Amino acid sequence: MRGFLASSIGVTCAAALALPLTPPAVAATARPAHGAEVATSAETVAMVRGQAARRKNAEPSVPGSTQSLPLIPLNDDRILGEPAEQGLSRRDVPHFSLVGVIWDDPNVELHGRVQVRTRSVGTGTWSDWQDVETHNADHAADPDTAESSSGRVRGSTAPLWVGESDGVEVRVTSEAAVTRPDSPAPGAGDPTPTAGTAVTSPLPAGLRLELVDPGEAALPPDDPGAPRPGSLTTGTDEAAEALGVTATAAAAASAVNVELAPLGATEIPELGRTETEAELQVLRGSELTQEQRAKPYIGPRPRIVTRRGWGANEGLREKGFVYTKRVKAAFVHHTATGSKYWCTQVPSLIRGIYRYHVKSMGWRDVGYNFLVDKCGNIYEGRAGGVAKPVLGAHTLGFNTNSMGIAVLGSYGSSKPSAAAVRAVARLTAWKLGLFGVNPRGKTYLKSAGGNLYRKGTNVRLNAISGHRDGFATECPGLQLYRKLGTARAAAARYQGR
Repeated sequence: MRGFLASSIGVTCAAALALPLTPPAVAATARPAHGAEVATSAETVAMVRGQAARRKNAEPSVPGSTQSLPLIPLNDDRILGEPAEQGLSRRDVPHFSLVGVIWDDPNVELHGRVQVRTRSVGTGTWSDWQDVETHNADHAADPDTAESSSGRVRGSTAPLWVGESDGVEVRVTSEAAVTRPDSPAPGAGDPTPTAGTAVTSPLPAGLRLELVDPGEAALPPDDPGAPRPGSLTTGTDEAAEALGVTATAAAAASAVNVELAPLGATEIPELGRTETEAELQVLRGSELTQEQRAKPYIGPRPRIVTRRGWGANEGLREKGFVYTKRVKAAFVHHTATGSKYWCTQVPSLIRGIYRYHVKSMGWRDVGYNFLVDKCGNIYEGRAGGVAKPVLGAHTLGFNTNSMGIAVLGSYGSSKPSAAAVRAVARLTAWKLGLFGVNPRGKTYLKSAGGNLYRKGTNVRLNAISGHRDGFATECPGLQLYRKLGTARAAAARYQGR
């Protein structure tokens, strides 16, 4: 099967280049060595750029945009001890669907409350005040990695999905606390307690409101020569160059899944158990243990929507991919984006999260390896290949040899759907099965620091863990966390254990 794929790639590439730029497909790459970065070959780069230049007036534009608005003090005349407040008054803005707040230093936490109100494009009505999740520092690349030390990373809240909107108001209020004097020793003659001192936590420097327009689905317009509103101008050399870079990145993102689906596929189809076990021999080959060859405990491969399928603009992310050695554990998250979305909106929601992670927060790509919606659909996250051990930025200190699965929504008080829990079980049964991991078992991961554990500590964790197992966080929300036992048991059954 490997030989057939390798010999057919040249023919397939030529056909794939005739596809619309976004989503495109070209070229395959071999499995990299541990820690290596993979880039598309120089020949492919030249071929794609040449094709883009020749077709520059027929290509769709790069979709999406981000408005970044600096916040201003709202109570300059506050009295001593009163919470500081920054924000923006109600105003009209260009369309957006996802909102978040960022600040300069990623090592500074925002101790306070972030609230937004938005005006719906469809109804023209303003929402009530909505809280934005502020504790987001635990979703990050590991310390001392190239991604975390790039100089582009910023502090941030979680993003909040609000639907298509054209008006916004925001307020960020610092926490207020009261320090009290030490309690007197018990006994007769206790003095009357004195009043405490009111103190506030300062707000981080450089607060900005990020309004994200995810862009339209990556499909060509009816008139191939007609540019889209707000798009790149396609009649310039700079635009042709940008299109070429995007096409090259899209080619690479599709090629790393070539053993699972054709180049340019919008989804990786589900397989039955027999076909999945046969595919395991192809994907892992000589890396399989004797036990895995004799009894390949692996769940049937689920259907996965590819990055092309949800319309990723591959020109946003850094080129190349970064891998770890294997996948020993899965960390389950919730996105804290709110659960008020329709499943038909999910591609747009993921494009918004992707743009927020890269353009606003400064990451190299979307942080999660996979995303799951409440209808049970599974989506490819960080680029690099769904069957490969792609290094993510989902669980600070434990990104190596793990994968991050984010269930779209907020599950502190709301229960996740049965379909979402089942999708987590199916995905983990397959992906952990590729690496011989029992979903009901335990494993050890070495902490990279920045979390609950000192750097270098070997930590015993469930093979399917919640984010809170590795960090002091509410993620993945109490209601979703309570369902992880169900997911473990179901995943083990899917594996035939």
